[in-house]
Parts: sequence; structure tokens; C-alpha cells
Amino acid sequence: MSNWMDIAALNDVPRRGARVVRTAQGCVAVFRTAEDDVYALDNSCPHKGGPLSEGIVHGASVTCPLHNWVFSLDTGEAQGADSGRVRTYPARVENGRILLDKVVIAARTPA
Repeated sequence: MSNWMDIAALNDVPRRGARVVRTAQGCVAVFRTAEDDVYALDNSCPHKGGPLSEGIVHGASVTCPLHNWVFSLDTGEAQGADSGRVRTYPARVENGRILLDKVVIAARTPA
């Protein structure tokens, strides 16, 4: 049995945009870059809880819509003078579909 769950078609997420996947453990933001790379992070900014899925995607980073903190989509680390981190989750694209590792998602603690 596969550890990967199919959550959406790649084209369901706009380039430089995001979609939210609701899980029993909380919301995960799935981002698509201009180059069609896909990343998954906790949706909540550690600073003030801003919804990262509503932030601006630029390169391999996202800017929180509330206070402009910038996070690496790859590592979840805050960039620049800000300090903090959001959890990342394995994501991949296969046959035009976005897949998330359901074992890792299920193991996360509720938000």
C-alpha cells in the first residue's frame, strides 16, 4: 500500500499560489512555484498565526500576509532578520497529481 495520498491535480493549484488541505491534525498549505515545484508546510505562521496559504509565493519562498515574514518553502525556516520555523511535509508530483506523504501527515501533532 502506498504512503502517498493524492490531494489534487497540479493545475488545481495556481502557479505562485497555494491550496489548503484539511487533515484531522490541522491544515497543511500546499504551494506551487512558477517552476511547478510543489511544497507542503503548516498553514500557520509561528509569529502571529497568519495563514501562509494566503501569502505571496516568490521563488522558493512565501511571505506571510499578516506581517511579511518570509519562509523558505524547502526548509520552513524564516529568512532575514526574522526567526522561526514552520513544519514541512514531503510532497511530490506524479502523473500531474500532487501527492503528500500520509504517514508523515498523520504523525503530526494537532495545531
